[in-house]
Amino acid sequence: MNDDVIIIGGGPAGLSFAKLLSVTNLKIRIIEKQDESVLANPTYDGREIALTHHSHRIMTDIGAWAQIPPQSISLIKDAKVLNGDLTDPLFFDHRKSGKDNLGYMVSNHLIRKASYEIVKPLKNVTLMTGVEVADLKTTDHFGTVTLQGGKKLKAKLIVAADSRFSTTRRMMGIPTSMRDFGRVCIVCRMALDRDHDDTAYECFFFDRTMAVLPLNGRYCSVVLTISSDNADNLLKMSPEEFGRDMTERMQGKFGQMSLDTALFPYPLVGTYADRFYANRYALIGDAAVGMHPVTAHGFNFGLRGAETLSQEIQNACDLGLDLGAADILRRYDESHRKATLAMYLGTNTLVSLYTKTTPLAKLARKSLLMIGQHFPPAKRMIMNQLTEIHG
Repeated sequence: MNDDVIIIGGGPAGLSFAKLLSVTNLKIRIIEKQDESVLANPTYDGREIALTHHSHRIMTDIGAWAQIPPQSISLIKDAKVLNGDLTDPLFFDHRKSGKDNLGYMVSNHLIRKASYEIVKPLKNVTLMTGVEVADLKTTDHFGTVTLQGGKKLKAKLIVAADSRFSTTRRMMGIPTSMRDFGRVCIVCRMALDRDHDDTAYECFFFDRTMAVLPLNGRYCSVVLTISSDNADNLLKMSPEEFGRDMTERMQGKFGQMSLDTALFPYPLVGTYADRFYANRYALIGDAAVGMHPVTAHGFNFGLRGAETLSQEIQNACDLGLDLGAADILRRYDESHRKATLAMYLGTNTLVSLYTKTTPLAKLARKSLLMIGQHFPPAKRMIMNQLTEIHG
């Protein structure tokens, strides 16, 4: 047997899982198709990740948080949800959560870099980069990964963290619900003339969804979801045209908004695996749950899944059990499904409703915001889900 656990995918979810599991002294191997230089020095990709308090705790425990420069960590103190225009928002006050803030903002490339830095020194983790998986098969006792070129590797458990379009998930015959929203997510960073007061804005306009998320200083992250047929027109705008368009849509709330980076487009597809495990095989990260970005829970779910699976494996090791046994993976599946399914389905329903412009949809949208505004238990429930603050 080459290894105890093979992780396919060296993104933040896979690397964090390796770090969480490394305390067991199991022999762990990570297979990543990108070169190690890319993992060590990832480039800025426009994505700023909203992190919950739970994710902050996990990242702190594994040492990743300490690798991120403090000046690159921004706070989300409050949040406002707007329907159609900027009037009468649904307001989420951090003081009602019992915390100093609702969440944190950290650039994706810094999370990736931090995840690499905490794994690289580990003695029981082998990082194999620049290689791709050609085939994957499992038996009652182990899994076999065949690499491009023919090399075979064996382990007691194979864990896939290879994106929402996971090829190994397909090899293992796991059906996956996939929703193509027919929209493009466009992200960028913008400079502002006025303070944002550490407040996140989720704006459900009638032709697009737009999140304006606070970054340190007078900067913000902008996340636009727009129909695919209109995305090209927006991407062809000059920086000056884009800045004017954003300023007008936000009605000058932040003064002049100026583009500070390139525009980064991403196709918008949500995925949810029918199950998160197969014989000696488990899914984590986007391979398990690929979220729409409107609730910013994608990476948070990735960390949660990594923690849940690592705990199940650690418990098995402590009891001298087979770490790849079906009942262990089934418990992970049940726990992670309970933590993610309602949010995944609710998000898709919300997005569907808030991208329709029919009179009935507009009435339903307004009604939902009124319920949230005037029924405190509902508002509290929404805040708990968005921030993972419990108690």
